[in-house]
Amino acid sequence: MTQAAAKLNAFPIFLKVEGRAVAIVGGGDEALAKARLLGQSSAEIRIIAEHVEPSLREWIVAHGAVRIHASYDASLIDGAVLVFAATGDEALDRRISDDARRLGIAVNAVDRPELCDFFTPALVNRAPVVVAVGTEGAGPVLAQMIRARIDRMLSPQLGALATLAAGFRGSVERLLPKGSVRRGFWREFFEGAPARALDAGRPAEAREAAADLLLRNGATSGHVALVGAGPGAEDLLTLRAHRLLMEADVIVHDALVPEAVIAMGRRDAERLPVGKRKGCHSKTQAEINDLLVELAQAGKRVVRLKSGDPLVFGRAGEEMQAMRDAGVSYEVVPGVTSAFAAAADFELPLTLRGVSSSMVFTTGHDLKGGTLPDWARLAISGATVAVYMGRSVAADVAGRLIEAGLSPDTAVAVVENASLRNCRRFHGTLADLPSLEGRTDLDGPVMTIIGDAVAGANFARSEPLSAHRHEAVQIAAMEGQSA
Repeated sequence: MTQAAAKLNAFPIFLKVEGRAVAIVGGGDEALAKARLLGQSSAEIRIIAEHVEPSLREWIVAHGAVRIHASYDASLIDGAVLVFAATGDEALDRRISDDARRLGIAVNAVDRPELCDFFTPALVNRAPVVVAVGTEGAGPVLAQMIRARIDRMLSPQLGALATLAAGFRGSVERLLPKGSVRRGFWREFFEGAPARALDAGRPAEAREAAADLLLRNGATSGHVALVGAGPGAEDLLTLRAHRLLMEADVIVHDALVPEAVIAMGRRDAERLPVGKRKGCHSKTQAEINDLLVELAQAGKRVVRLKSGDPLVFGRAGEEMQAMRDAGVSYEVVPGVTSAFAAAADFELPLTLRGVSSSMVFTTGHDLKGGTLPDWARLAISGATVAVYMGRSVAADVAGRLIEAGLSPDTAVAVVENASLRNCRRFHGTLADLPSLEGRTDLDGPVMTIIGDAVAGANFARSEPLSAHRHEAVQIAAMEGQSA
């Protein structure tokens, strides 16, 4: 037996206030808070107070509100559509509430729910779209917390998109039959090319995309978003990335992307793992390119979810070229790259005034040749170097840099599982770095940062690399004696 839903004691409505008077009685912080809330509307705002605090006075001037410089009297609220009692004086607020009810005006008394006819919600304003969150006065802070979460989910351009939709409504009703065709048009309108164009700040392109969609009778067109999943922590995902995950029909993800990040997508979205973890590639890059094109051409909205940032060692260039060659619509959403997350874990300044003014991202895999790579020369000249996937090439990186002239005492920071709760931090010098190569206990992704700026990091929660280096030397010596 299902439990009946609780009844609402306050029913939510949207009241027309354009050109109508709303009276706020009070001159302090409570009145200012209500004025700011109402300032999002087109109401005529009247502030009734004999004394007004400077901050409220500035707001009145800046927003063209009407100031009535007088002690409260019932005649001053007559004709208003709403009244707010915000004096901070319980007796006066009660009097205002009684007067408003006698005059047939709905009243709200700040922080006095027993005197209220209505409650003001927390608003997510994307005019003409608005989301109101209310708790019947029981938990204003909770309402604000919910409002903040909803605000993060909605595109800043949602209001502009709704306005554009209003301009097409008549044409849609004339040209498209009711039912699935019309619903399909509006779904594609609000989630497809018109919405993407507005998000990118291109209103003319959005209008053209809407007109093209109308000519195609609302037929959907596929789209691929190359999205940076960040270094691992789900709360480092960007707001845009989260919105796209919630809209995606298919999520094509790398092996290094944690399940917690993938789970932020729609529950009914198809999830396709494509490997890309070192040593266990489940698909070749060409196969991934073909898969993305095939899904988009089938009309799917696809999120290609890549660890870190898609443009930093993410092979996004090949995937973008495949989209261009196939004529598939795509976009790129940046993510927090692992170097930045590792630096944050160490509280490490990647650039430091007077010490290092440049930095290098590298995998270190180009050290096998006989020529010293350009990034190594930059390291010697003082740049901070971030080495991705650095454990297996640690000895090569250290050896070539020391051989080229970088001091063995140059500071080094190493992070496994950057940004995650199970991250591990290690510090030492360039001479200690080769000890990483034998660390079988490090099975997560490893980021290595080298340079004089590393000396400015916080090593309080870090283990010294030298401890393992000395341990490795002792083991090697014992093995040599036994031989």
